Amino acid sequence: MNRKNALAAGVAAALALGSVTMVATQSTAAPRPTAAAGASASQPGAGFRAMTADARREAIRTAGRNAAATARELGMGPDERLVAKDVLIDADGSRHVRYDRTYRGLPVIGGDLVVHLAEDGTITGSDLAHQGAVRIAGTTPKLTAADASAKAVKHARHVKKAKAGSKDSALVVYAVGKIPVLAYRSTVTGEGETGPTSREAVIVDATSGAALDQYELHQSVTGTGNGVTVGQVSIETTQTAGGYTLTDAAHGGTIVYDSYNSPQSNPRQNARSFSKTTNSWGSGTSSSRESAAVDASYGLAKTWDYYKDSFNRSGIRNDGRGARAYVHVDNSLVNAFYDDNCFCMYFGDGSSQNGNTPVTAVDVAGHEMSHGVTAATANLTYSGESGGLNEATSDIFGTMVEFYANNVGDPGDYYIGEKLNMSGGSLRRMDDPATDGRSLSCWNSGAGSVDVHLSSGIGNHFFYLAAEGTGAKTIGGRPHTGTTCNNDTFAGIGKDKAAAVWYRALTTYMTSTTNYAGARTATLQAAADLYGTNSQERYLVSKAWAAVSVGTALPDPGTPTPSPSTPTPSPTTPPSGNALTNGSFEQGTSGWTQSDDIITNSSLQPARDGSWYAWMMGYGADAIESLSQSNIAVPSTGTPKLTFWLKVSTQESGLIAYDTLKVKVNGSTLATYSNADASSGHVQKTVDLSAHKGQTVKLEFAGTEDTYLSTIFLLDGITIG
Repeated sequence: MNRKNALAAGVAAALALGSVTMVATQSTAAPRPTAAAGASASQPGAGFRAMTADARREAIRTAGRNAAATARELGMGPDERLVAKDVLIDADGSRHVRYDRTYRGLPVIGGDLVVHLAEDGTITGSDLAHQGAVRIAGTTPKLTAADASAKAVKHARHVKKAKAGSKDSALVVYAVGKIPVLAYRSTVTGEGETGPTSREAVIVDATSGAALDQYELHQSVTGTGNGVTVGQVSIETTQTAGGYTLTDAAHGGTIVYDSYNSPQSNPRQNARSFSKTTNSWGSGTSSSRESAAVDASYGLAKTWDYYKDSFNRSGIRNDGRGARAYVHVDNSLVNAFYDDNCFCMYFGDGSSQNGNTPVTAVDVAGHEMSHGVTAATANLTYSGESGGLNEATSDIFGTMVEFYANNVGDPGDYYIGEKLNMSGGSLRRMDDPATDGRSLSCWNSGAGSVDVHLSSGIGNHFFYLAAEGTGAKTIGGRPHTGTTCNNDTFAGIGKDKAAAVWYRALTTYMTSTTNYAGARTATLQAAADLYGTNSQERYLVSKAWAAVSVGTALPDPGTPTPSPSTPTPSPTTPPSGNALTNGSFEQGTSGWTQSDDIITNSSLQPARDGSWYAWMMGYGADAIESLSQSNIAVPSTGTPKLTFWLKVSTQESGLIAYDTLKVKVNGSTLATYSNADASSGHVQKTVDLSAHKGQTVKLEFAGTEDTYLSTIFLLDGITIG
């Protein structure tokens, strides 16, 4: 959907627990070597070895000694250096080395990367925050440190009466956008949520002084909270000169705000921070506005800790940064939702239909935060079968967070939102989804056409069976049935192993368009990675999928393993009206092949519609880029044509074409645009495809830039019809 309308559309569905807007990520990682059968799931990080402090330090030192060779192999420039930061080791000995990057001795913000190596040291893949080499014109700034400090004070958002000295401003290379720039990182102090010495980091362009980024810096203390659903618990807060705020510096600066019943259309309209002179929060009843905030703060912290302890993941985006959460949204709202556009979570107060219980239970908080994890990894499109998988992922990890929290008043079970006092006892059940009369327990050919909160039942049911097996059980004091769609009976592999399989599948193999057949393939590969190709765990994962009508069970590991049979579900087809898939880029990279990090939602350039667009070229140096899509069925009737919106901005002058963007179909150039086509806004372009009527073709946008001065080509709204 159009991202401008994503929030409004997402909150419209009552009891949805999870409207979400996605952000795409890019990985070049190759499949990891397979672990030996029987590898323990108790090892942290879904298959990572536990290491002593000394072993970890030695592994980091080894990575440091190999840094120069690694940089060369990854194609980095002569002015770049890698600094080893952390190392994780899989059960099979393969390593995942996290590096920070410097450029001519300056730290590179957004230059971090992870390099994946086999046990013998061979590089098998890499994940880079900034793709390719870092290139900037020079390291001599136009602004002085004092100038940068003054600019930082002007741009500071989170502190008042701000101040910063030149000693608080340091040169860095800012590579979060597509084009790295020389910048200053300044620390600004002043009055704010943490008192008169609140601190904010501000990044400004070292040439123009424009603000590039800013975020608060916090310190945390422990307070006492009395929540509506979690009871009395410890929560992390921040001390100020006048008291305390609900800012959790121990978990990336996560902040809980009071929406003050702002409408769903603008849930931050009346928002204000929670602050008080004592560090005791809430009365445990919904009449206290602080009590719902306690629930949310506790649930989000437990979610963070679960991902950290289980998978060594540091926050939603694995960047150590917390998100904002808003309680008391709207009036009588029985819903909660996540919005990746603002990196926010929202929680309603409930209504008379659930005894006005705030929608802030632990599994709900885990559910919403997990939408962000999905957005930052597989980026599952929020429609069709991939949308059902998106919702199932949040239910799965929301449930795992509930087990992890081990809260005496809310023991772990496979019911979703059972603490919300709903008339049916819960929002959803994973052991028998169809018990609500609406959700799907078994896959069928229409699964992609129903609401994603109902098709999620297939993934939920699979996970329950994989974890617990079949047969009736009492878990967390509640009855669970464990029925199947094929009358099979089998044991489960345990919830921790099942979660490890799902997390590895989500983060390593699933993509934005993965459907249930693809999820089966991804989890079987993940189970092979973690426990071995012929392991009992992989076999039982296949049994659980067959039990929800997705594919067939693999042979027992004791017999030879033939090639896996083709799963029953069929792939999703492109939307009607456009022969292209994802021509607006609002589904991230889905459907496209790109030579670099081209498809983006960066605010540094404008999208014509929505938030996503393709940004080609703009390096100011010799470069080539390609963006393509294959297997496009050009209409066989009428006069087929390619239309798209193009914005060209350049540092070149005159009408000579120094930098070009060519439109190619099956390798033949049909149109060429250049720096001479510079425009103040997006201009619609049309290319006749009559010569390819009825054919299946490959469309490519090929960019070329010469040695001097940059030209940026922005593409959006591409259609073939």
